[in-house]
Amino acid sequence: MLSQNLLLTVVLAPLLGAILAGFFGRQIGRAGAHTVTILGVAVSCAASVYVLYQLVAAGAEPFYGNVYTWFDIGGYSAHVGFMVDRLTAMMMVVVTFVSLLVHVYTIGYMHDDPGYQRFFSYISLFTFSMLMLVMSNNFLQLFFGWEAVGLVSYLLIGFWFKRPSAVFANMKAFLVNRVGDFGFLLGIAAILYFFGSLDYRTVFANVQSLEGQTMAGLVGYDWAAATFICICLFIGAMGKSAQVPLHVWLPDSMEGPTPISALIHAATMVTAGIFMVARMSPLFEMSPTALELVLFIGATTAFFTGLIGLIQYDIKRVVAYSTLSQLGYMTVALGVSAYSAAVFHLMTHAFFKALLFLAAGSVIIGMHHEQDMRKMGGLRRYMPITWITALIGTLALVGTPFFSGYYSKDMIIEAAGVAGEGGGWVQHYAYWCVLLGVFVTSFYSFRLLYMTFHGPERFRDAHAHEAHAEGHGDVHHTDAEVQVKADDPAHDDHGHHGPVEPHESPWVVTLPLVLLAIPSILIGFFTVTPMLFGDFFDGAIFVLPENDTVAVLGRELFHGAVAFGFHFYASPVFWLAFAGFAAATWIYLFQPSVAARTRKALSPLVRILENKYGFDDLWIKGFAGGGVKLGRAFWKAGDTAVIDGVAVNGSAFVVDRLGAVLRRLQSGYLYHYAFAMIVGVIALLFALMRIVG
Repeated sequence: MLSQNLLLTVVLAPLLGAILAGFFGRQIGRAGAHTVTILGVAVSCAASVYVLYQLVAAGAEPFYGNVYTWFDIGGYSAHVGFMVDRLTAMMMVVVTFVSLLVHVYTIGYMHDDPGYQRFFSYISLFTFSMLMLVMSNNFLQLFFGWEAVGLVSYLLIGFWFKRPSAVFANMKAFLVNRVGDFGFLLGIAAILYFFGSLDYRTVFANVQSLEGQTMAGLVGYDWAAATFICICLFIGAMGKSAQVPLHVWLPDSMEGPTPISALIHAATMVTAGIFMVARMSPLFEMSPTALELVLFIGATTAFFTGLIGLIQYDIKRVVAYSTLSQLGYMTVALGVSAYSAAVFHLMTHAFFKALLFLAAGSVIIGMHHEQDMRKMGGLRRYMPITWITALIGTLALVGTPFFSGYYSKDMIIEAAGVAGEGGGWVQHYAYWCVLLGVFVTSFYSFRLLYMTFHGPERFRDAHAHEAHAEGHGDVHHTDAEVQVKADDPAHDDHGHHGPVEPHESPWVVTLPLVLLAIPSILIGFFTVTPMLFGDFFDGAIFVLPENDTVAVLGRELFHGAVAFGFHFYASPVFWLAFAGFAAATWIYLFQPSVAARTRKALSPLVRILENKYGFDDLWIKGFAGGGVKLGRAFWKAGDTAVIDGVAVNGSAFVVDRLGAVLRRLQSGYLYHYAFAMIVGVIALLFALMRIVG
């Protein structure tokens, strides 16, 4: 049986570490800061593993209970409580395990940074916030965790606050997420209105009461209550899980240190929206319209953001756009009611994407904080552990048979195919997006691998990359980037302009890579059967029988992990991935000039991708710029013209003029005053006569 104290330990251990490192960092020192935070997350991870073991192997019942009451007013109450079933326990293990490895990795990556203790406090606080989100048993606590991870991500993305680009990136992430969170809050308010409660169990038990209920919408159109609630909740998920058009914050968030790229963008914050929709499956099953919107947004994100990764040179940004694309795959699974497949890919993706982010960080360390792949090449000889683990992560990402990504991503594509057989244009569109996305994923993944670890050593000369870069384009450094080199202690090349000598990273960096590489290979093989075609998520995820695409796959396609692994040759997914691998190999290993010619021939398309389809301009110049212009117009017309010009200055002018007139009546002559008194008396008498008469 799961105890409340055990669950409190899972949540509070990282919080205690964050408090000690944050408030007493000077007293305990650098070693003390990483010791208390790593110990706290390690305790949380061990307790999470024990919770999962109890639920899966020992037959323990899921835990549902409140531990503290926030308020109880007018029949409405709010609590701090936990809902821990197998879905929650799986998320707890993934979050704490990846967080633990990121904590260890941070010792090596941030060893020279003056904000060392502060960084450990932030990442431990982030872990606490994420655990509060996934373990909550009510919408108010969910919203608290939701906002807390957003706040801490703001602090982490802008950790190097002397960078103008980092300050811009964290503000961008914060504001874009507020757009999504506004919709999320509307959805929660609608739930409180229709159900009179914020507790999951009460809402899920009465979800059928939404059938037939409507609410007034725009221009007299009535919305189905379930559709309104689900779309509002999904808008929140679009912000946190970076779905088009609220995806623009995630690539810029690479301005933060690499450890938080792995923590935020692999296993935790960006997957919060996926987890939330899966948790709310009883609600989403009530609205086919909302599911179609989820499907369309996910498919668009999966394919079109992946295309942007093809033209990136920054090693972290390639992985970032890969994350966007894979989040789109998870969202597609949600849209075809394959919630278990979405969560399964969330789990496998957490391991191999965290591995790729941390491998990219290891390369950055070995290259003295250089991130441009055009200045790399041939690093396999110098960084063998980083290379082999990056290769494993790449093979998992592209869906190599028997690797973890093969099982999870293929299941999503197959589920989209099942939905497309009897569906409309949205289902067909989604299937082709995720199918073509396989080639795109494979191409940019091997492009990164070859440009970084293979080919000529372009790092020998600080300017040699200009001759070898794709398209032979010039490399420009902005003033902000130059300032980073001067101000940012983490960039420790100290103005070095000679040949770079790469080196393998220390063991605190490579050990997490090895530990992440193991589940990147094995976790899919051993968990696909129980998680997708067993009873692992029974009671945690609800799917209507007519929407159960995973059940159809279980009957028609899946006959065990081994058999499915050997099924690759009959699937177009494998051959598209192989085509991407072959194309990248031919171009980047044998015919590098083809890349330059192709880039030049497709320059209009390249410009569109470099401009990110104009979404940055839409948000920055459109909404943000338009808001500034509107505010300036109100300032000039309202504040300056009406308030200052009429109300303030105008009233002063009237008083001044009136005073000038009245001053003329004060002549100082006695006969003037006597005359005025006589006139006044006559006027009063005349008025009295009129009244009496």
